Amino acid sequence: MIDFSYLYAGRESGSTPHRYGQALKAAQSIPSEQRHAVAQSASSRKPIVVWNISRTCNLTCEHCYTASGPMAYKGELTTDEGKRMIDDLAEFKIPALLLSGGEPILRPDFFELAEYAVSKKLRLVVSTNGTLITPEVAERLKKTGFTYVGISLDGLREVHDHFRRKQGAFDLTVAGFRNCMKVGQKVGLRLTLTKSTARDLPGIFDFIEAEGIQRVCFYHLVPAGRGKGVEDLTLSESRGVIDAILARTKKWAEQNRSIELLTVDNHCDGPYLYLKLIAEGRTEHAKKVLDFMRWNGGGLYSSGVGIADVDFNGNVHADQFWMTYSFGNVRERRFSEIWQDVSDPIMAGLKNRKGKVTGRCATCCWFDMCGGAMRSRAFNATGDPWASDPGCYLTDEEIKAIPTA
Repeated sequence: MIDFSYLYAGRESGSTPHRYGQALKAAQSIPSEQRHAVAQSASSRKPIVVWNISRTCNLTCEHCYTASGPMAYKGELTTDEGKRMIDDLAEFKIPALLLSGGEPILRPDFFELAEYAVSKKLRLVVSTNGTLITPEVAERLKKTGFTYVGISLDGLREVHDHFRRKQGAFDLTVAGFRNCMKVGQKVGLRLTLTKSTARDLPGIFDFIEAEGIQRVCFYHLVPAGRGKGVEDLTLSESRGVIDAILARTKKWAEQNRSIELLTVDNHCDGPYLYLKLIAEGRTEHAKKVLDFMRWNGGGLYSSGVGIADVDFNGNVHADQFWMTYSFGNVRERRFSEIWQDVSDPIMAGLKNRKGKVTGRCATCCWFDMCGGAMRSRAFNATGDPWASDPGCYLTDEEIKAIPTA
């Protein structure tokens, strides 16, 4: 994740200590349950674990990386198996557990597993389409102890309903946001950037302001599952989208709005942000941002290091978009053991990418801050985990040398 609110506008969030190794200056303004501990180094961070607890979903969205749908699937981890994994994750001291799907709320033991995770002192997050968050569900999410609820909204009414393949999905999702807000549950908007969804960005920004939403994550598309058939942005369109996001970040900072704005799954957003700061003459701030990005390392310490995925059947992956490659199964070995085993050449390479990533990424001046970005996107596009990330929109000139601040 690239925290535009912090890097561009200097606005802290509870994740700043984990993401950039910086102690919070305004800790009193951030609820204690939202604050991460200061990480000593990016490379030593334990992974945030995405657990796809069920493939069953009430929608069949165009971009779904798991190709989920409204049916039962065989082989999913049982309640007891899930609790044993949670025990291990708690003992391993992961920074957060993110429950995803499918639609996680559809799983009959969703709240039982969530309550068990909270009882083990795990920081708990859920990623949901929001359509099932009634006032009663929102109240229970809050009572259970979820630190954050991420709801996917991929455009305004027409675009969202088309993208989600369900008439009325937009209204149900908006109700989900409002129900969370009413009970004081921290909630954020998640949007996957495609040609269709990007056209609705101005309206989405206005929606966030009007609804008082506290956090927004813009996800660059990583084609996987049904997402392989979605029309992605061109490289020049990606630059235009980031320009729009930067402009709104600046506006919100000037208005003193406490909205956390992040981009996800394309680490060249960080260097692009730095180049914008230089162009704007904000040289002193740019120097600090460069240090933060070097500490963070971008992709160097993401998939296979700071992010992990456990799928429906217990298979462990480098991230949720790389389910075609597994390092082992939690039914056979503990997650903590699988994650630290570098006998697999891809796991070993993810934990030390330098000298393995090829192409433009290998000679890029930003490698220590980007790390070749998403290896899953490179693998899904080429079959080679060490190929250049095709999502990089920086020009050949921009990757030659870092402009001095």
